[in-house]
Amino acid sequence: MLNIALFGPPGAGKGTQAQNIIEKYNLFYISTGEILRREIQRETELGLKAQNIISSGGLVSDEIIVQIIENTITQNPKANGFLFDGFPRTYIQAYILEGLMIKLNTKLNLLINLETPESVSLQRLLLRGKSSGRMDDNSQVIKHRLEEYRNKTVPVIDFYKNKGVYKAVDGSQTIKNVQIQLEELIKAEQKNILYNVVLMGYPGSGRGSQGIKLAKKYGLEYIATGQMLDQEIKKDSQLGKQIKILYENGELVPDEIVVKLIEKKISENQNKKGFVFKGFPRTLVQSYILDGLLQKFNSGISKIILLNVPNLKLIDRLAKRSKTDRCMPYDTDTSKIVKRFQEHEEKTLPVIRKYLEYSIFSEIDGDANQDEVFENLEKVIDL
Repeated sequence: MLNIALFGPPGAGKGTQAQNIIEKYNLFYISTGEILRREIQRETELGLKAQNIISSGGLVSDEIIVQIIENTITQNPKANGFLFDGFPRTYIQAYILEGLMIKLNTKLNLLINLETPESVSLQRLLLRGKSSGRMDDNSQVIKHRLEEYRNKTVPVIDFYKNKGVYKAVDGSQTIKNVQIQLEELIKAEQKNILYNVVLMGYPGSGRGSQGIKLAKKYGLEYIATGQMLDQEIKKDSQLGKQIKILYENGELVPDEIVVKLIEKKISENQNKKGFVFKGFPRTLVQSYILDGLLQKFNSGISKIILLNVPNLKLIDRLAKRSKTDRCMPYDTDTSKIVKRFQEHEEKTLPVIRKYLEYSIFSEIDGDANQDEVFENLEKVIDL
């Protein structure tokens, strides 16, 4: 998850740059002004409280603001991250945001300040006032807003400098130049965030071979639950014997076994850029488990890819695989293959339907030669 706070004085161009950032990086935009207006329009409990305060000439309290922000974040679990505009505005709000991020098992990755001289801000806002007709874009009000920014908001910069997440861009440049520098900062930060890919598809869709190639090319660790379970079987451990019986009956291995193996694998490979998951999640419950597991490592799913292959082609592939050293226990029996397909349709298709709504979801035609499929996979990996 990528969380960014866009900072700068009135007239720095935060709104203009925010639009490009949320579109390019699939972030959910959180502007305190916008979400306040939305809550008021919807006449929610918090919105009505805010309306009463505003109507009486008061300032909406931090208590109300943080509740509205928290609601907005929790109501958008599919977001790739959040872009904060207008929050935090004070030193106290910086602490509030830190606490909120901890509660939500995430963090603020970057606070980017669009450094803009007051003379430039004043000129821009006066020009905006002429074209927009906004009553607050007049010389007296603008100077008061800039003074408020100096007195209350600038101390926030020191807070984030001490945390090591503060970056600055010259906001007096052209819109394009500012945009280029912002993208460079974000790209550099993305390298510090684990990149996690989930490969979905029926047995025989090529997730294994493609997952290994993806991991090798992008410096990721390949996590195949089937492979890890097979290793236990080869060890002939007590756990392996349990797994073998489940395999032979075409049944799924319990989550308690799978999750411990995955967690161990992640812990042992913290030097990797991220992970490719094949064979997990297979159920809706596992999809929530994976979210929680990745959050534990301050991470999340970066890309979900579904490999589509016709069923007849899948059966043909599995039949051929049964004659190789890559043969799975269920490959050797048609009834077991059918049962495995039924398991997929009953338990895994709901996961795919859930992921269909995610902005990070992509579908790839898996009914082609391996090189063509991999070329298409490369197109959706944004590393």
